[in-house]
Amino acid sequence: MKNLFFSLFMSGALLIGTTAWGAQLTLQECLERAREHNPSLKTAAWDHRIAYEDVRQASAANYPRIDAQAGYTLQQAAQGAKIDGISAKTQQADYASAGLSATYTIFDFGRRNARQQMTRAIADSTVESFEARRTDVSLQVVEAYFSILETGKLITAAADEVAQVEEHRRVAQALFEEGVVTRNDVLQADVRLSAAKQNLLTMKNRLENDWLQLNYLTGDQPAFRAELDGGATLSGDREARLNENDAVSQRHDILALRRGVEASDMEVRESKAAFYPELYSQATLGYVQNDTALEQTIMAAFIGIRVNLFDGFASTATTEKAVRNRSRNQDALHQAESQVRLEIDTSKNDVKVAGERINVAETAIRQSEENLRINKERYQERVGTATEVLDAQTLVTQARTDYYNALYDYQVSTARLKRALGEL
Repeated sequence: MKNLFFSLFMSGALLIGTTAWGAQLTLQECLERAREHNPSLKTAAWDHRIAYEDVRQASAANYPRIDAQAGYTLQQAAQGAKIDGISAKTQQADYASAGLSATYTIFDFGRRNARQQMTRAIADSTVESFEARRTDVSLQVVEAYFSILETGKLITAAADEVAQVEEHRRVAQALFEEGVVTRNDVLQADVRLSAAKQNLLTMKNRLENDWLQLNYLTGDQPAFRAELDGGATLSGDREARLNENDAVSQRHDILALRRGVEASDMEVRESKAAFYPELYSQATLGYVQNDTALEQTIMAAFIGIRVNLFDGFASTATTEKAVRNRSRNQDALHQAESQVRLEIDTSKNDVKVAGERINVAETAIRQSEENLRINKERYQERVGTATEVLDAQTLVTQARTDYYNALYDYQVSTARLKRALGEL
């Protein structure tokens, strides 16, 4: 009975494992998993949350600042005064005190408003930077997804080569035993078989590494495996795409840099406002324990103006720093826009060339297979050499490899073009 329960348990576990491995995983599902579970995106998501707290902190200047204080003073002797030769105490030796004050900036020549706009622009920049980071992760997912599909095809091609070389070795061994060919033909087949097996092992290792990369990007466990959709594609209508200027304007990384330039403008405005006076008001409520005073609780209101006359040129340095930071951000924006246009142009070329490579590789596969058939027949009829057969088998594998490289390079190049156009 125990063995029966154990067998049922293991069967269920294997069934669950088979289901997990056999489930098809589409490209769109991988992209959605990455958006929700990618480790780097989870970390980057904190940036704009922190930035919005900076906005709240800057907005606090719209409200009065309220402070409360309390204390107890111990003195060696009570303070007093002498009036017309008469001495009188004006204060207790020891006394308690408390106070409540509210201070509010009435006008500061736009310094407060500039600071608030700067923090909002920075917060918007972090949001756009996060979206740009999400786009980069999506591209990495696409590359890893198609790399797995490509490597799977290359493994099939490598396995076919191993089978072909093994078959050729069998024929060479048979002909050698008949005394028709020399042992050199068998040795050549052994060496080529070893190389084919090593290539197969390399492809299998690459496949495992590709899966590890995809699982990391999507937040899955390293051991997770699934059947990918071999028909996944990113090709679309080229005519419906945005023009270059619209593509540049909607890129999240470009929008982030533009928000950064806006923040720099506000930083310059804030720094320049430091040279102007500030009008402020203050209301206080104070209590000082003093039995000799007629009034121990005092309420007061105050309106004042203050201006910094000299701070060791710190304000001047702050303004110069803000101006140069703005210039740097403007140059970075112009450089990024140029890079985006370059990325669009190169991606278009890559897509075009990859499509042409597919057509060329398809023809090469047919030609290499026919070449292999002819050389195998010539060898079996003892009018060809073993080297010609092995070279023909290598050409078949190379032609198939070139085809699969071109096929998936086309998909990855299309993804890069989508990213360059801000559509990924």
